[in-house]
Amino acid sequence: MPTTRAATTSGRRGSRPGFSPNRHWRVGLLWLVLDGIVAALATGAAAWIRYDLDIPDVFTVPIFWFAVTVGLIQIVTGVLVGPHRFAHNLGSFEETADIMKAVFLTMVISCVLRFGTSTFQIPRSLPFAAPAFALVGMFALRFFVRSYRWGRPASGVGEQKAIVFGAGEGGRQLVRALVRDGQRQYTPVAILDDDPRKRRMRIDGVPVRGGRNRLRTVTEKSGATVLIIAMPSADADLVRDLRDAAHDIGLELLILPPVASLLGNGASVRDLREVNLEDLLGRRQIALDEGAIAASVAGKRILVTGAGGSIGSELCRQISRFNPAKLTMLDRDESGLHGTQMSITGRALLDDGTLALADIRDLDALRAIFAKERPDVVFHAAALKHLTLLEQHPNEGWKTNVLGTLNVLTAASEVGVETFVNISTDKAASPTCVLGYTKRMAERLTAQFAVDNPGTYTSVRFGNVLGSRGSVLTAFMAQIERGGPVTVTDENVERYFMLIPEACQLVLQASVIGDDGQVMVLDMGSPVKIVDVARALIDMSGREDIAIEFTGLRPGEKLSEVLFYEGEQARLSPHPLVSYVTVPPVDSDAVRGFAAHSSEKTLNWLITESMSYSRPETNV
Repeated sequence: MPTTRAATTSGRRGSRPGFSPNRHWRVGLLWLVLDGIVAALATGAAAWIRYDLDIPDVFTVPIFWFAVTVGLIQIVTGVLVGPHRFAHNLGSFEETADIMKAVFLTMVISCVLRFGTSTFQIPRSLPFAAPAFALVGMFALRFFVRSYRWGRPASGVGEQKAIVFGAGEGGRQLVRALVRDGQRQYTPVAILDDDPRKRRMRIDGVPVRGGRNRLRTVTEKSGATVLIIAMPSADADLVRDLRDAAHDIGLELLILPPVASLLGNGASVRDLREVNLEDLLGRRQIALDEGAIAASVAGKRILVTGAGGSIGSELCRQISRFNPAKLTMLDRDESGLHGTQMSITGRALLDDGTLALADIRDLDALRAIFAKERPDVVFHAAALKHLTLLEQHPNEGWKTNVLGTLNVLTAASEVGVETFVNISTDKAASPTCVLGYTKRMAERLTAQFAVDNPGTYTSVRFGNVLGSRGSVLTAFMAQIERGGPVTVTDENVERYFMLIPEACQLVLQASVIGDDGQVMVLDMGSPVKIVDVARALIDMSGREDIAIEFTGLRPGEKLSEVLFYEGEQARLSPHPLVSYVTVPPVDSDAVRGFAAHSSEKTLNWLITESMSYSRPETNV
C-alpha cells in the first residue's frame, strides 16, 4: 500500500541507504492509523466544544460510536482518495491536498449517516465541525514530526554542518532538499540573507541568523565547515565577497548553478558544485525576446563569418536552435569549421553544404559564396583580435579587420541581405591601439553601407569574452599548469568580461532591435581587475606557490577600457542590457584607395579617421 514518507531522495524509492520496503509499509500503516485516531479525537473535541466544555455530556454512547465510525471512515477515505494512495513527502503540498480530499469525503459520508439514517442521535453540528478539527490535528501532527525529524543537528559521521546563504526560493528549495537527503552529506545549521525582512524566519526548522556580516559569528557558534550560496541569480560582486569571506574564515564554498542550469527541477543536493571563474566574473540571467529572435531567424538563410572562432561558433550553435532555413558557416580555418559542425550536429563529415572555406580578404571568393547562398542575415565575426600582435603587424589588422570587413559588406550588399551585424569590440571606443583603430573603422564602414543600401546594417560592441581562444583565461591557466609565474601587465589594469553564451545571446537580441548605422553596446556589468582573475585561478588550482609578476603595460594598452567614445551619446534601446550610439559613416571608396598605399601612410590615416566624428574628405 503506497503511503506517506517523511524523507525522500529525489522521490526515488530505494535510493537511501538502509531503505526497507517492510519498514516503509509499516510507517505508512502507522500514519494511516494515526489519521483515523485524529479524526475520532477531533469528533470528541467538536462535541466537547458543542456542550460548552461539559465532559459528562461528551462521554455518551452515540458520540463514542460516531467518533469510532468517523475514524474508520477516515482510514478508508485515506486509502481511496487521500494521502495514503501515493508516497508523498511529509507536509508537502500534494499531501496536504490529498488530506483535504479525504477529510471532505469523510464529512460527506458522516453527514449522510447523521441526516440520512437514524443510527446516530448526535448534535447536527458535529459532522460539520469535526472535519475542521481533524484537519487542524492532522496538519499539526505532521508539522511536529517534520520539525523534529528535519530540524535535528548533524549527527552522522560523514555529515558536514553547512551555512546556507539566501532565504529566497532557491534557498528554500535547497534547505528542504538538504534536510530530506537520505545520505545527509550536508546538514544546514543556519541561513544568512541580507534582506532584513527575512530575519528570524525559519525554513524547515533552520533559522535565518542575519546577513553576510554575521558569517564569522554564526560559523564560530555553529561549527559549520561549509558555506553554500543558494542564490541562482547571484551577481559576481556578491559571489566574490562571499568567496573572500569564506576563504578568510576557512569555509569550503559551494554554489547553486544559474537558474537556467537547474532544468526546471528546482534546487537539489546534486546541483551543488564548487565556485568557478564564471561565477566570480558574472553569471547574469538574460531575458531574451525569443519570439522576436525566432521571427528574424526562423526560415531565413543565415551566414556567419569567423564561424570557427569562439564567438562565431557559439553564434552558430545558438542560431541553429531557431531553425533557420540554412546556416552557412564561413571561415578560413578548416579545423575550426570542423569543430563547430561537430558541436552542432554531432557529426562532422564536412559534406553537408553548410561550410564555406574562404578568407574574407578574398573578395572574389566571398562574392561567389554569397551569390550561391543568398543569405538573408549575415553575422560578421571574423577578425584578428590580438592587440600585441597587431601592434607589431598593423598592416595585417588593416587587411583583415578593415578591408576584410569591407569585402564582406560588399558581397552582402550585392545580394541584398536583410540584416548585417558586425561584431565589434569595446576597444573601438576611444581607440589607442591598432585593434581599436581597425574595429572602429569597421563600425564606420558598416554605418556607410547602412546609408547606401536597403536592409539593416548595424554593429555590436562588447568587451573581453571569458574563455575565448587566446583570452587571458587560457594564458593564465597554461602558466599555472607550468608552475608559474602568472604574468599580469599592471596591478590596476581592469577589463570588462562577458561569458561567451551571454555575449552571443545579446548579439542575437541586438540584431533584432538594432537600426541602420547604430552601434549596439552590450551592458557588461562592472570591470574586473585582471590581477583578481589571476588570484582566483591560482586559488582554484590549489597551488599556493604560484607567484604573480607584473610586466608593465604593452604598447597601445590602457589601464581601463571604456564602452563609449568621449563624444558619443549613449541612448537606451528596448532591451535593458543593450544601449546604442551612432557613428559617422566613412567613404568606402576612400578606404579601398588606401589599399595601394604604404602601410605607414595607411596607419596614419586610419588613426586620424578613427578619431573623427564627421565624414572624411580624403584625396587619395
